[in-house]
Amino acid sequence: MNNPRHASSVPAASLGSSAPSESAAGATELHFVDDYLPALLAQASQLISSEFHEVARKHGFSISEWRVMASLAGGEPISIGQLAQVTVTKQPTVTRLLDRMETRGQVERLPHDSDRRITLVRITREGAKAVEHLMELAREHELRVLEPFGLARAEELKRILRRLIELHAHAPGDAADED
Repeated sequence: MNNPRHASSVPAASLGSSAPSESAAGATELHFVDDYLPALLAQASQLISSEFHEVARKHGFSISEWRVMASLAGGEPISIGQLAQVTVTKQPTVTRLLDRMETRGQVERLPHDSDRRITLVRITREGAKAVEHLMELAREHELRVLEPFGLARAEELKRILRRLIELHAHAPGDAADED
């Protein structure tokens, strides 16, 4: 039962789960999704992200545009496939988004140095300037979300999530679902 690879080795009660339900006998039970990691991650992501999406919209960005800009800001150019994976958006949708954003001067496409099949994308100076204040607001939102857990626990959570992503990441060509 203490094997971390075994799904039932970490009961929700030991992790401070909230949302139990009462059974007919009065014992506390959890719904399956209240103790299922993918459901918990999805729900937390949806709740926390939706709080900030309202801010992004007020600053003139759609959610998809915000995800693209935030993914490209401060980094090296990445492939459209990688961008689709990071933004959790289907590649054809990312391509259409990039068309619009490129027209506005926010991003630019570049050829890959060694593989002509790959197109890279990077944020432009104009795009970085347009999203700079929004990224500051995003960091402030993140601090408010993580504050109840303390810095050490917040950093540990982020480290664990990065490791989960690393362990379960698929090749950039794999389908990213919005459903």
